[in-house]
Amino acid sequence: MREYSVLKTLHNNKRLQLLLGLLFGIIFGFLLQKGQVTRYNVLIGQLLLTDFTVIKIILSAIAVGMLGVHLLVKFNLAELHIKPGSAGASLPGGILFGIGFGLLGYCPGTISGASGQGSLDAILAGVPGIIIGTMIFASLFPKLDSTILNKGDFGKLTIDKLIGVSKWTAIAIVEILIILTLLGIEFFYPTP
Repeated sequence: MREYSVLKTLHNNKRLQLLLGLLFGIIFGFLLQKGQVTRYNVLIGQLLLTDFTVIKIILSAIAVGMLGVHLLVKFNLAELHIKPGSAGASLPGGILFGIGFGLLGYCPGTISGASGQGSLDAILAGVPGIIIGTMIFASLFPKLDSTILNKGDFGKLTIDKLIGVSKWTAIAIVEILIILTLLGIEFFYPTP
């Protein structure tokens, strides 16, 4: 298919990939900032269950992204590469992510956005934390890979395989659950 060959050509152009990555990174940061999820008080409000802006944005992004990716795959405009997972990688990663989020009030994406808008806590604590954490993980990776990261391997598990339905049925179920969740949040915790 012609569209797919154009995408293959774009995929093989490393310079264009970097340029597109920069462009979409700037757009992503701009949208995070406009959505106010680079603000400390909004992020802490999510952790305290008093402000649901973050979860609304995340669920909306999942709903649009999931449908968009699968439509691209359906029309041969992209390929889906499911990565294997394991409890040994997910549990420690989730714990470390949660500790960092709880201590600083930012996740890696929002640290970048908050740094871009000049938030000193993100610049002075978040960015160095990401750099130091990455260096520690990179130096420990060979040992972690052979001891912890592959424990409890669950392979290339997807929701459709987990619940035993077709891919499009799983997508429909998840989309409906996301819409109901968003409506529930808006009903029980209306935006001020």
